[in-house]
Amino acid sequence: MIKCAAGVPAILFTGSTAFATCPIELAIYGDAQGGAETSGAEIDFTPAGTSATVTNTFRLILDNNVVLNGIVMWTQGVPRPNGSLMYKCPEGDATGQELAACTLWNGVIYTSDDKGNIGLLPAEGIEAPKTLVLADLGPVLRQSRAFGGGGFSKVPSDVFALKGCQE
Repeated sequence: MIKCAAGVPAILFTGSTAFATCPIELAIYGDAQGGAETSGAEIDFTPAGTSATVTNTFRLILDNNVVLNGIVMWTQGVPRPNGSLMYKCPEGDATGQELAACTLWNGVIYTSDDKGNIGLLPAEGIEAPKTLVLADLGPVLRQSRAFGGGGFSKVPSDVFALKGCQE
C-alpha cells in the first residue's frame, strides 16, 4: 500500500492537519499506545462496496500476521456504528451460529478530534477522523481464541490514531 505523503510537509512546517483529504474508506490507523511494548496493530479501511447493510469494512492487522476482518453496520432505533471483528470465519454463506463463533469483538466505534470532541465513525466519503476508539477491544481480544499459541501475542489498545491514507 502506498501511503499519502502530501500532508507530511504540512505537519512538519505548519502543524496543520496531515490527512485532511483522506476519506474514511482509505484511512490507515495505528495503535496509539506508546512505548516499546506497543502492539504495532494497524487498522486499514477499504471501500465497503454495494452492501445495503455494511457501511464500512476494515482489517485489524496484529503481530504474527494475524488479520481480523471487520465490518460496520449501523443499528436501528438509536443509530450507532456497530463494529464487528471476525477471525477465520467460514467462506460463503454462514449461519448465525457460525458467525457468532468466529466474531471476536463487537462494539460501537467512537471517534475523537484534536479538541477531544467525541463522535461516531462516519460513513464512506467523509473525512477520516483523527482518532478511533474501539471500546474494550484490548481486554476482549486478550480473552479470544486468537490470542496466544499460534495467534497474536501483543494486545492492542482501544485507541488508534490516523497515520496515513491509501491511494
